[in-house]
Amino acid sequence: MDVLATIKALREELNLHNYNYYVLDNPTISDFEFDQKLKQLQDLESKHPEYFDENSPTQRVGGAVTKNFETIAHEYRMYSLDNSYSQEDLTDWVTRCQKILGDVPLEFTCELKYDGASISILYENGKLKRAVTRGDGFQGDDVTNNVKTIKSVPIKLKGDFPDKFEIRGEIILPLAGFEKMNQDLIEIGETPYSNPRNTASGSLKLQDSAEVAKRPLDCLLYSLVGNNLPIQSQFEGLQKARDWGFKVPQQSHLAKSIDEVFEFINYWDVHRHDLPYETDGVVVKVNQIQYQEELGYTAKSPRWAIAYKFKAEQAVTTLESISYQVGRTGAITPVANLQPVQLAGTIVKRASLHNADQIEKLDIRVNDTVFVEKGGEIIPKIVGVDLTQRKADSEKTIYITHCPECDTALVRNEGEAQHYCPNFYGCPPQIIGRVQHYITRKAMDIDGLGGETVALLYNNGLIENYADLYELKKDQIIPLKRMAEKSAENLINGIEKSKKIPFERVLYALGIRYVGETVAKKLAKHYKNIDAIAHASLLDLVLVDEIGEKIAQSVVQFFENPNNVILINRLKEYGVQLAIDESKSTSVSNKLEGNIFVVSGVFETYSRDDLKKVIEENGGKVGSSISSKTNYVVAGANMGPSKLEKAIKLGIPIIDEYKFNELLNE
Repeated sequence: MDVLATIKALREELNLHNYNYYVLDNPTISDFEFDQKLKQLQDLESKHPEYFDENSPTQRVGGAVTKNFETIAHEYRMYSLDNSYSQEDLTDWVTRCQKILGDVPLEFTCELKYDGASISILYENGKLKRAVTRGDGFQGDDVTNNVKTIKSVPIKLKGDFPDKFEIRGEIILPLAGFEKMNQDLIEIGETPYSNPRNTASGSLKLQDSAEVAKRPLDCLLYSLVGNNLPIQSQFEGLQKARDWGFKVPQQSHLAKSIDEVFEFINYWDVHRHDLPYETDGVVVKVNQIQYQEELGYTAKSPRWAIAYKFKAEQAVTTLESISYQVGRTGAITPVANLQPVQLAGTIVKRASLHNADQIEKLDIRVNDTVFVEKGGEIIPKIVGVDLTQRKADSEKTIYITHCPECDTALVRNEGEAQHYCPNFYGCPPQIIGRVQHYITRKAMDIDGLGGETVALLYNNGLIENYADLYELKKDQIIPLKRMAEKSAENLINGIEKSKKIPFERVLYALGIRYVGETVAKKLAKHYKNIDAIAHASLLDLVLVDEIGEKIAQSVVQFFENPNNVILINRLKEYGVQLAIDESKSTSVSNKLEGNIFVVSGVFETYSRDDLKKVIEENGGKVGSSISSKTNYVVAGANMGPSKLEKAIKLGIPIIDEYKFNELLNE
């Protein structure tokens, strides 16, 4: 017997049976026959370890133990979707798309929005290479060993697949499997899981993949990502993915008009309860890839896609009390403490009341019977009061006048909805919140230091601001609750490593109001170092691309405060990066400096992203839309007609990629 040939034949056969059973839902052999063949393969692989293959069907049973999940940067960012809650929202979205694209015939792909854990899976040469969670969209956790245990995820592809690409989808837990898991827990006296989504997400982070293999997880896939993929539309991409062996739900629909989109939404708003898994809405995408590329992205979301959320579930309960939270900026958020109630698969005990105006508008009072909703938000909210149930002795809610933490009189700026505690440097939640923001993954990413530990350090008098972190000693940390020598060592090492975090992330970490990640990158790139930003006038800042007056005022106020200046000087002394490291700059030249380019169409020698990168590396700026400030339009095949029309109208030079190269090489 040729052992290797037998092993290969068994692998091929078992992969096919897996596909028939878990993807097509059409088994061609019994479970017993499948198990016998799998055991035969396991025995052969055990006797012949030289033929080990990480992509063998035998590896789906798990067994690999992952102590720490490695953080992996996404090659292609995983964006979040804008949400809509009405057909008017969708109509407005289509209008925005047409405004950018011009009067072109749009098609839409409609897909059900699955409630699970987002995943991105990389395939190279038809084999599963790596699976990474969404994380913060820029980087996630490597959960490859756990994803390989999910039978509907192909380990080896079939057909005419590209050499390298990523496919995105949701890891879900079907309702029947979830109920079975909970029944098993109840029978042994354990607490059942709260909802399928959280259970699916938590399963991906189990350290033992053999435990993951025991869970009836499924993977529904919906998006191909990569360079030069053999598809012209989203709908074609779904079909290609099916042909290659992926489980892509058949409910997706190609709509020729927005009216067809509405028909799809109305149908599934009723019939979604017949599905074997949870869905909370419909994702609508511009179908044509060339138009997707023209529409591009905002800082957070693709302009060419939107999620329509089905009407939220409501629950009725009693408002027992109102408490007030203080955020890191001093903003006060009122919170309703509720009699616990089941809502959308979870037990809800608290709901956001947003601000004083919302309380006033709904006339919310303690002991009221209230309607609670979880519409598109993680934190539930109160949407109404059942006045017929209100008691005769009910008292109107009086909003607090002083900070619940430090008793400082609250302020409310003109034109703002929220009250603020102005005790910026003496209010404990503000101090702790700023340090917690400083250590987050998108900011300083300090390993070994979490939010609870920050509070612990502050409450024990070891820190009062983020600069104090750099003076911590291991022997100060070890005596703290839940700390030991190893964890204290990891914390100190994590703080030391943060000194290498690049300037734009340090700037974001400082917690300047309104300065998020994108603004921090703009300011860092423009000014190069912290001193230049500190000395910039209000007018200087407003003239920076995409920096408005509100942001500029906040930056000026931050550096006018002597306490902040002291903190910055201390960070300098500790070696934190407060200037761009020119040696690591991606800049190639300044040949294109002072020029704004708009890129449109499909190119032969560049991908659109590569072309934009070359422009920026050579000192140019990339504009998202054509205006009188645009210097050049770089046009490829299938250029957006509205952009072409506008460029001609404004007399802006239109060049192809070859003319662009000549410009670059002059």
